[in-house]
Amino acid sequence: MRNIFQVIGMITLLTLFAACNGGKMEQNANTFPQMKDVSPELWNKLAQKRIYFGHQSVGFNIVDGIKDVMKEHPEVKLNIVESADASDLKAGTFEHSRVGKNVDPKSKVEEFTKFVEQGIGKNADFSALKFCYVDVRADTNVKSVLKDYESFMSKVGNEFPKMTVVHFTVPLTRSKTTWKTIVKKLIGRKTWEYDDNIKRNEYNNMLLKKYEGREPVFDLAKIESTYPDGRRSTFTKDGKTYYSLVPEYTNDGGHLNELGRKIVAEQLLIFLANLSK
Repeated sequence: MRNIFQVIGMITLLTLFAACNGGKMEQNANTFPQMKDVSPELWNKLAQKRIYFGHQSVGFNIVDGIKDVMKEHPEVKLNIVESADASDLKAGTFEHSRVGKNVDPKSKVEEFTKFVEQGIGKNADFSALKFCYVDVRADTNVKSVLKDYESFMSKVGNEFPKMTVVHFTVPLTRSKTTWKTIVKKLIGRKTWEYDDNIKRNEYNNMLLKKYEGREPVFDLAKIESTYPDGRRSTFTKDGKTYYSLVPEYTNDGGHLNELGRKIVAEQLLIFLANLSK
């Protein structure tokens, strides 16, 4: 009898695993614009813009992706400079630098604001601050993080109305579902494989609700969670569906590999080109 119950238990777990395993969710495919969809006129306009990008490690992945794309697309003419000095921000420059400390999002908005107020705000056409995935985790108070972000972005927006602030959703990580994850869900224990990304999804939803349709938002999380065929990388918990980083876009579960960074970089360049209209 004991063996029968064990078999039944294993069948149940395997069934749940098949039902809850993170991966491609059958749904309508997302479609993103392609490089060829951007007119030469828009690429030329982008080549006159002054862009500042504050970030940490995933930001370097994205910058490397921009370099990859530019090698294949000579129509994209930007001078990439690692600096936070306003004097380096000239026409046709994509200036970027580290800001703040990881796991401390408030330090990032504070230092980003400092750089903008020290001169970047007067020079930049576009500016953006990107948090890292480690800035939003299971124990993060996402309302507080967004409140700080809103406060500082509103401040620089009012001080420098000619500078367009581009908002970024928080990057995601890979959510790997194993039999241990299923067991944790069954017995009500924390699922660290899911919980960090759940908080990132919550933050991103709040940020989109705040800014989408009102101010420019680059939905990094959406791009990171979309397979080349247009479907999304998802997982479920408590009956809700959440998004996660496509496994093929990363080698370590969080940072972008060559494929991931190129896909994100292409969409960012297209986004900025269209913003240059």
